[in-house]
Amino acid sequence: MAYVRWLGHSAFEVGIDGYRVLVDPWLSNPMSPVRPEEYKDSVDLIIVTHDHGDHLGEAVELLKLNPRAVFAAVYEVANFVSEQVGPSERIVGANIGGPLKLPGIDLKVMFFPATHSCSRGAPTSVLIMGKEGSVYHAGDTGLVAEMALIGELYNIDVALLPIGGHFTMDAYQAAKAAEMLRAKVVIPMHYNTFPVIRADPRELEKYVKERGLDTRVVILEPGEKFVFGQS
Repeated sequence: MAYVRWLGHSAFEVGIDGYRVLVDPWLSNPMSPVRPEEYKDSVDLIIVTHDHGDHLGEAVELLKLNPRAVFAAVYEVANFVSEQVGPSERIVGANIGGPLKLPGIDLKVMFFPATHSCSRGAPTSVLIMGKEGSVYHAGDTGLVAEMALIGELYNIDVALLPIGGHFTMDAYQAAKAAEMLRAKVVIPMHYNTFPVIRADPRELEKYVKERGLDTRVVILEPGEKFVFGQS
């Protein structure tokens, strides 16, 4: 079975098809139940949606702790990371489009648009697909019309959506995103880390119900897992 484990803010551990994936690994965030050294020699893939410090996080440190792990991000972010850890085929610079070619990783990973700011490249969302299921991580974003296309093209088991407002969608907009994505399950993220993104995740449940969606809202505490998918 596949799983997602919330590590606070927008950081997640995803277990799928036997791979351990970290997305936006800011593991020093105030809500985090883990530290980078706890992942030594146990990570297969690290994905970063954009280069803000609360998303790039400890990616470089984790790559040094996991010398066989693959790193994937938009091209300019990958180049920046390569400058810190040295050039390697395991640092994969990509862009928005079809599945990435990841050395030694038999998963479909695709970057999609996100509406946000960044210093390098472009902000992205990411879809991770394996035999056991699929996970969509929206990154930092407001509503984007492309979410409807993603939901039309791909079967999304779990969508990880920001709800904190100010920098991203709020809960009301995230409910619309869930509708467009046609996600079976939505897990809120990017909230309550700082006062400016204070939010009540139960509002997402309320707005999803008001829209008459079959989507299940799963609210995790930092460190908790949600298990899903095919065994």
